[in-house]
Amino acid sequence: MSTVTMTDRFTNHTFSNRSCPLEEENLRLPLAVLYSLIFLFGLAGNLLALWVFLFLHSRRNSVRVFLINVALADLVLLACLPFRVLYHAQGNVWSLGPRMCKAVGNLFYMNMYVSITLMGLISLDRYLKITGLRGSQKGCGLRWLRGSRWSLVTCVLLWSGSLVMVVPMIALAEGNEEPGKCFQYKQRKQARGKAYFNLFMVAVFWLVFVVLLVSYGRIARRLQRASRDKPDLPNATCYARTATKSFVVLLLFTICFVPYHAFRGFYVASQLRDVSCETQRLMDLTNEVMLLFSALNSCLDPVMYFMLSGSVRKATIRALSQFLSWQHEPAVTNSSTTELRRTSVSHTSTAAVLPTSRGSLGLITASPRSKPDDRESCTPITPLKN
Repeated sequence: MSTVTMTDRFTNHTFSNRSCPLEEENLRLPLAVLYSLIFLFGLAGNLLALWVFLFLHSRRNSVRVFLINVALADLVLLACLPFRVLYHAQGNVWSLGPRMCKAVGNLFYMNMYVSITLMGLISLDRYLKITGLRGSQKGCGLRWLRGSRWSLVTCVLLWSGSLVMVVPMIALAEGNEEPGKCFQYKQRKQARGKAYFNLFMVAVFWLVFVVLLVSYGRIARRLQRASRDKPDLPNATCYARTATKSFVVLLLFTICFVPYHAFRGFYVASQLRDVSCETQRLMDLTNEVMLLFSALNSCLDPVMYFMLSGSVRKATIRALSQFLSWQHEPAVTNSSTTELRRTSVSHTSTAAVLPTSRGSLGLITASPRSKPDDRESCTPITPLKN
């Protein structure tokens, strides 16, 4: 009897999906083009960022570890986009099988939430080091937070936990798969566990968002207060400017993720009850548009690194300038001594950039302390006192 019931349920679900086509034909080509652009620009930006963090940027701190992992998460997410482009380019037809569909979809979401969590950890790290460590220098826990070991441990735990959660979702069937379809709206009345897990991830996002608001808000307020109370300090104008820049991170995060997660709760709730065909089409269309903004974050993360971190920006510009000048030089030189001298100057110039400031953005790369030989024209966090 139970076998017959399950068969009837699957048949009814398949018939319901076929009787209610969800795809908007006019949206198919724009989605393929936009995902292609996001993939190309995001791939170039994140590969460049990863190269800078690994080989040019000499800061061995916790934020560098987190940013390397953000770039890796963005790259894995971007690797899922060509499959979406192929799906839309082929008329919303999936030809790679249901297991591959689940792998691509789940890896996309896993890396999106890994990136979100890492951004929250960066804000928490900056807040603790700028405001929390000054009054408690002798605490063992806070002393441990001053190094980069805690960020390495946290990233290992984050990736391990994410894989533990995503592997069963890829391996286990939900019973609502439709042949030839992927990335579309699905009813989950028979797969409530997945729906509740999606709601849990929405709650994780809002928790991270609150952490970002509180951390960056207090850092910005502290900088603005220092600029207002001590206008005669050499870096007073930098405090106000850096406080303004701190909201760029919140703005990008809000644009990319808040619309999707504000809508996500309604989307999941509709999957758990019977809704009309019009409602299903509206949910599917809105989800596709909101998801584009979330994928766009993988392009904007590298922009944030290079625009807001002075040391990363200078190292990148200097390296690219040297690469372009090398490309315009003759392939054969008459003097090996000249080539050796050029290489030596290249390394010296790069080394001169790397030990510069901790970055013009205190919320990403500044630390509560800076050495006399480790400064830039604007080091806004260092002079702050409790």
